Amino acid sequence: MHWPRPMHSRPRTLIRSQWHTPPHPGCMLARAPPPNSARAARVNSPTRRLQEATVKVRTRSSAIIGALFLAASLTLTATLTTASADEAQAQVVLTEVARAQGPSAGAAGPDGKVWIAERAGTVRVLGDYGLGEPVLDISAETTTDGERGLLGVAFDPEFAHFYISYTDLEGTSTIDEFAVQDGELQPDSRRTVLTQEQPYPNHNGGDIKFGPDGYLYIAFGDGGSGGDPHGNGQNLDTLLGKILRIDPTGGEPYAIPSDNPFVAEEGAKDEIWAYGLRNPWRFSFDAGTGDLLIGDVGQSEWEEIDWAPASSKGGENYGWSSMEGNHPFRGGTEPANHVPPVHEYDRSGLGCSVTGGFVYRGEAIADLAGSYVYSDYCDGTLRTLNIENGEVTGEGDLGVQGGEVISFVEAGDGELYVLAIGGAVSRIDPA
Repeated sequence: MHWPRPMHSRPRTLIRSQWHTPPHPGCMLARAPPPNSARAARVNSPTRRLQEATVKVRTRSSAIIGALFLAASLTLTATLTTASADEAQAQVVLTEVARAQGPSAGAAGPDGKVWIAERAGTVRVLGDYGLGEPVLDISAETTTDGERGLLGVAFDPEFAHFYISYTDLEGTSTIDEFAVQDGELQPDSRRTVLTQEQPYPNHNGGDIKFGPDGYLYIAFGDGGSGGDPHGNGQNLDTLLGKILRIDPTGGEPYAIPSDNPFVAEEGAKDEIWAYGLRNPWRFSFDAGTGDLLIGDVGQSEWEEIDWAPASSKGGENYGWSSMEGNHPFRGGTEPANHVPPVHEYDRSGLGCSVTGGFVYRGEAIADLAGSYVYSDYCDGTLRTLNIENGEVTGEGDLGVQGGEVISFVEAGDGELYVLAIGGAVSRIDPA
């Protein structure tokens, strides 16, 4: 197994970040040595630099697919409909709490605050009246060409480290780590954990999450183009088209958990946790059960949501590119070990790119408890699934439009935020 070289820490000047032009929208990996050239990431203090501005809440209407538009109506009351008439109904509103410049991802941070990443390379902290100035700026180190940019952020369970997932100027997917002290990033601590060259500018994946086991999970797409031309999804000798599982602080630059499913398999990458994925743009762990849910963007006909129980030992094959959803792709043969999606939908409606979300475990909306909330980048409607033992027992449509939904964020208290590429940062509230 080839290990990437670690990125050595370098001094960085603590300076004020500048604002940048909003990136173009994107629809929604394996290790190359990190570059040697010095980088100029800018790290600011969220406590000293947080200048909160009053956010005017305004009603927006959506624009045509593929164009930037402002978020949909913020005060639409919706009724959750399910497959069972006996289930309780949840009434919600979508409340815009801030405006960002091309928000792409977010994470629950120290002191209960939500940190929001902007695709062009900045990270800002959500306060009571909106977003403060950037606490991190890597805009000089990334590009928003294609589906690239700053694509994922995560804190470890102890809030001792902050991780960013981005594509560098060459398009290489990169996972960097910062130490955190007293809720603030330590710029001199920055190091690169893992890199992965990308053959094309799309299907980067990029989401990162810590699992209930304390390990870092990383989602990489199949490398891009269309139809998985290199067969990466079913190839265990590449990290592309996979979800990885590593211990970022257990070694240099990281360690492999000994119980990863392919550590003893010749010709397979030890980092792999699950495979057969096209572009697992957003995934999450159920805070209540530990189950894993993956929103995998389809090629041309089917969008899918994959599921694995908390008891999983890994190794799931979700089928791509032999399968698209639960259907053979271009004459492919279903693998014997194929794990079909827990839910799929075709593109006969307005959907075109699933945006995976979270199982709601907050306290503000009792009737939404235990429901998986997700959306679609092209449709923007917030929808729900109720899943028991890997089977969907109820489906719902919250009826509110989130705009071009690019991501969801789960706050520390379990409440959910919706990010639209047009700039809206909204919270799902009870009606």
